[in-house]
Amino acid sequence: MWHVNITCDGAAWKRYTAEFKTMAEEYQSELIGSKKMPDGTSIMSYKIEDVSDAEEFQEKCANFPGFTSDLESL
Repeated sequence: MWHVNITCDGAAWKRYTAEFKTMAEEYQSELIGSKKMPDGTSIMSYKIEDVSDAEEFQEKCANFPGFTSDLESL
Protein backbone atom coordinates (compact mmCIF):
# COMPACT_ATOMS: atom_id res chain seq x y z
CA MET A 1 0.00 0.00 0.00
CA TRP A 2 1.39 3.39 -1.01
CA HIS A 3 0.57 6.96 -0.09
CA VAL A 4 1.08 9.78 -2.62
CA ASN A 5 1.04 13.30 -1.17
CA ILE A 6 0.39 16.18 -3.55
CA THR A 7 0.76 19.88 -2.80
CA CYS A 8 -0.06 22.70 -5.20
CA ASP A 9 -0.48 26.43 -5.01
CA GLY A 10 -3.85 28.07 -5.52
CA ALA A 11 -3.12 29.34 -9.03
CA ALA A 12 -1.94 25.90 -10.20
CA TRP A 13 -5.03 24.24 -8.74
CA LYS A 14 -7.36 26.67 -10.51
CA ARG A 15 -5.54 26.17 -13.81
CA TYR A 16 -5.07 22.37 -13.74
CA THR A 17 -7.99 21.03 -11.65
CA ALA A 18 -9.83 19.34 -14.51
CA GLU A 19 -6.68 17.85 -16.05
CA PHE A 20 -5.46 16.61 -12.67
CA LYS A 21 -8.80 14.97 -11.82
CA THR A 22 -8.93 13.29 -15.24
CA MET A 23 -5.41 11.95 -14.73
CA ALA A 24 -6.21 10.74 -11.19
CA GLU A 25 -9.22 8.77 -12.48
CA GLU A 26 -6.86 6.68 -14.63
CA TYR A 27 -5.51 5.00 -11.47
CA GLN A 28 -7.06 2.72 -8.88
CA SER A 29 -6.56 5.29 -6.18
CA GLU A 30 -8.50 6.48 -3.18
CA LEU A 31 -8.45 10.10 -2.03
CA ILE A 32 -7.83 9.77 1.71
CA GLY A 33 -7.28 13.42 2.58
CA SER A 34 -7.73 16.85 1.10
CA LYS A 35 -7.17 20.24 2.67
CA LYS A 36 -7.13 23.79 1.40
CA MET A 37 -4.87 26.10 3.36
CA PRO A 38 -5.65 29.80 4.06
CA ASP A 39 -3.06 30.86 1.46
CA GLY A 40 -4.85 28.82 -1.24
CA THR A 41 -2.43 25.88 -1.22
CA SER A 42 -4.13 22.52 -1.70
CA ILE A 43 -2.80 19.37 -0.04
CA MET A 44 -4.13 15.97 -1.12
CA SER A 45 -3.28 12.39 -0.18
CA TYR A 46 -4.07 9.36 -2.30
CA LYS A 47 -3.79 5.68 -1.40
CA ILE A 48 -2.66 3.35 -4.19
CA GLU A 49 -2.13 -0.43 -3.93
CA ASP A 50 0.45 -1.07 -6.66
CA VAL A 51 3.93 0.45 -6.28
CA SER A 52 4.38 0.90 -10.05
CA ASP A 53 1.06 2.76 -10.28
CA ALA A 54 1.97 4.87 -7.25
CA GLU A 55 5.33 5.84 -8.74
CA GLU A 56 3.78 6.70 -12.10
CA PHE A 57 0.97 8.68 -10.43
CA GLN A 58 3.51 10.62 -8.37
CA GLU A 59 5.60 11.42 -11.46
CA LYS A 60 2.56 12.59 -13.45
CA CYS A 61 1.43 14.80 -10.56
CA ALA A 62 4.83 16.46 -10.45
CA ASN A 63 4.57 17.24 -14.19
CA PHE A 64 1.83 19.81 -13.53
CA PRO A 65 3.45 23.23 -13.02
CA GLY A 66 3.02 24.34 -9.40
CA PHE A 67 2.45 20.77 -8.13
CA THR A 68 4.87 18.81 -5.97
CA SER A 69 4.46 15.23 -4.82
CA ASP A 70 6.11 12.56 -2.75
CA LEU A 71 5.59 8.85 -2.23
CA GLU A 72 5.69 6.83 0.98
CA SER A 73 4.87 3.31 2.06
CA LEU A 74 1.84 2.79 4.31
